[in-house]
Amino acid sequence: MSTRSLFAQQHPLRILQSVVETAIDGIFLMNNEGIIILCNPAGNKLFGYEPNELIGKDITLLMPSPHRQQHATYVNNYLTTGIRKIIGIGREIDGLRKDGSLFPARLAVSEIIMDEEHFFTGIIHDLSEVKAAEKKLLLLNQELEQMVADRTNELQDAINRLLDTNQLLIQSIEKHKTYENALLEARDELRKSLENEKDLGKLKSGFISMASHEFKTPLSSIISSAALIGRYESSEHITDRQRHIERIKTSVSHLNLILSDFLSIGKLDEGRVEVQVTSFSLNEMIDDLIIEMKDLLKKGQHLSFDYRTAGIELKSDKNMIRNILYNLLSNASKYSGEDQPIRGIVKRNENNIIIEITDHGIGIPIEDTKHIGSRFFRS
Repeated sequence: MSTRSLFAQQHPLRILQSVVETAIDGIFLMNNEGIIILCNPAGNKLFGYEPNELIGKDITLLMPSPHRQQHATYVNNYLTTGIRKIIGIGREIDGLRKDGSLFPARLAVSEIIMDEEHFFTGIIHDLSEVKAAEKKLLLLNQELEQMVADRTNELQDAINRLLDTNQLLIQSIEKHKTYENALLEARDELRKSLENEKDLGKLKSGFISMASHEFKTPLSSIISSAALIGRYESSEHITDRQRHIERIKTSVSHLNLILSDFLSIGKLDEGRVEVQVTSFSLNEMIDDLIIEMKDLLKKGQHLSFDYRTAGIELKSDKNMIRNILYNLLSNASKYSGEDQPIRGIVKRNENNIIIEITDHGIGIPIEDTKHIGSRFFRS
């Protein structure tokens, strides 16, 4: 047996005392009433007391509220029920020094039973340095998080500025596109204007031809009727004279309508057309037109209207409506052959009055349909 083993067997209490006195953690021994029986030097120093100053004192002297008030309840509950809540379980506590300051510590409580009497040992390890290190680490972590947040904000600001710059660039591009489109439209408008100028020259020539033709027919009728009236001098020819007089009146009325059409075009260009709205019967107006058209119809031509809706009252410009229908009917007669019927239909749908004129003329060539509505154009 070695010398050390022999010494340990012969002096166990001295060895135990040395261990307790040289331990760096505070070691306390209490009875079941919580009275301190033993405290090592590290424990005295940890709590700021002189040697043996804590012997005989209640262990709650080293506890801050509310643990001081609850300690007796913990011990009594254990001794009564045998249920351990703090014994054999390490936990973190706050220690109360003699000067009233607190420090963080880790407490481990164990139980000793000798001669059926309960004793408790408490080993307290100072966590001040650990907590200081944790606090420092927490502060460093917070600083790091703040730095990350600041860098993130700076990056976000840079991204936002980049997005703003990109948006400005997009807007600039859109403006340039708008300017380019405006230039293209201006070029197209200029091209159209040049084409319109060319078309205008053609229209002027067409107008002269058309005006000559439109005026020639009624003027010829007036001249021939006037010449014939001069031949009917006797009273038995009064009926013939009256027929030619009515023919002259009709031709003059036709000429007046042609001139009105030309004046209407000029007024439209100058924006001087005033709409004269009145209430009138559409059926009666068409019946008057049919009577007026009789002398203009060619040999064998017959004009009729089918009123599918009776008693239509319009509120509009009667003269404009009449001129439109007169032009349609006169053209239907002019471009249809002899012995050809001309038929009109008046009908109504939910929101509109529809008037259809059907003749048997040669029609409009497909390539000229784009000019429908153009002034002075003749196919």
